[in-house]
Amino acid sequence: MIGREILHKMKEKAGFGSCVPDTGKGKSKVSKKITSGYHMVKGKSRHAMEDYVVSEFRIMSDNELGLFAIFDGHLGHDVANYLQGHLFDNILEEPDFWTDTESAIRRAYHKTDAEILDKAISLGKGGSTAVTAILINGQKLVIANVGDSRAVICKDGEAVQLSVDHEPRKEKRMIEKRGGFVSNLPGDVPRVDGQLAVARAFGNKSLKIHLSSEPDVAVVTVDDSAQFLILASDGIWKVMSNQEAADSVKQIKDARSAAKHLIDDALSKKSKDDISCIVVKFQ
Repeated sequence: MIGREILHKMKEKAGFGSCVPDTGKGKSKVSKKITSGYHMVKGKSRHAMEDYVVSEFRIMSDNELGLFAIFDGHLGHDVANYLQGHLFDNILEEPDFWTDTESAIRRAYHKTDAEILDKAISLGKGGSTAVTAILINGQKLVIANVGDSRAVICKDGEAVQLSVDHEPRKEKRMIEKRGGFVSNLPGDVPRVDGQLAVARAFGNKSLKIHLSSEPDVAVVTVDDSAQFLILASDGIWKVMSNQEAADSVKQIKDARSAAKHLIDDALSKKSKDDISCIVVKFQ
């Protein structure tokens, strides 16, 4: 345990919070046309990298699952790290995952948030956004999210946002109903209780009474019109529209190269945040 803690501190000092490489790729065994790639770049802040990703194909109950996620931590990376290691397992352990996937995901999001809050002493006061995508046998795509990490699918050249940006301004009434408030100071973005720039998140125990961890869930059929899926943290979306992001990578066949190119494009537009991006190619 001491050795692991030392390694963790060394990675923190070097500016890396994630325990996965900063780039990688994968390939479906069910459909050879489907490939995935991810890329991550630390932003200009002094703290350690707070983004974590999951990007893998897994065989389960004679089905293939593509499991993809972006976790964008804030006030530390421990909650995002916990999500990387536990959220998908919690989803897949729900007894009705195969029969009622949407309900299983909602329960698993709440269960995981409860676990994080119970471990607040070790995980700290921070939190994390999440956007998850589960691709079932290359045919059914289930997207869920809390916060402002985003999922965008490109169909016949048109970018369609599948997730919901949970902005404090949009959910002001709900936050106030819980006893909180949304600040709107000149030169700053709206914030829950003057602190957090998203209305839904995992963790954040001190703000939890005014925050939600309820995910928005969308189910999409992957048909012949579906070209690719982009999952990315807000370091992309602060400087690019959905369509700009789709146009940036639509001509790039290799999924990992596409993810890297999209981040390079965002950096050229002066994005300063940590950026994580996953591209899943369907064709």
